[in-house]
Amino acid sequence: MKPLLTLVFASLLAFPLTAQEAPSAPAEPALDSIIIDGTDVDLKQFLWKNRPIVVFADSPNDPRFVRQMELLTSRLDDLAERDVVILTDTDPDKRSPLRERLHPRGFMLVLIVKDGTIYLRKPLPYDVREISRTIDKLPMRQDEVRERRADGI
Repeated sequence: MKPLLTLVFASLLAFPLTAQEAPSAPAEPALDSIIIDGTDVDLKQFLWKNRPIVVFADSPNDPRFVRQMELLTSRLDDLAERDVVILTDTDPDKRSPLRERLHPRGFMLVLIVKDGTIYLRKPLPYDVREISRTIDKLPMRQDEVRERRADGI
């Protein structure tokens, strides 16, 4: 099942690159590393560093999961700019720590903020534009934007 999931992600990531003239080398490794198999992940490792988006489904073939991953992979750069990591879990039989903590039923998208608070739960695919707007309204994100502007980044 993992090779199939890897193949799906690789094909989704490769498609947008064919339409671009030349991908920037420094951004590519960061974008590849923000999608993580969440079956054996401890959320504590992301505290105060990242904003995890957890995508659950009962199968990697669930149409809602496939659509959500298409939406997310189409705008990985926007998510990376907001310190997002994407954790996926499509094996309900494994009873992963993420499933134990978040109790999904079928498909579910969860946004967890940097302090570990569950900020958003969605039962259907959610557009990156809306996710970005939600994150941008967070006080911590607004502080980050102000700091970056002050540093001239």
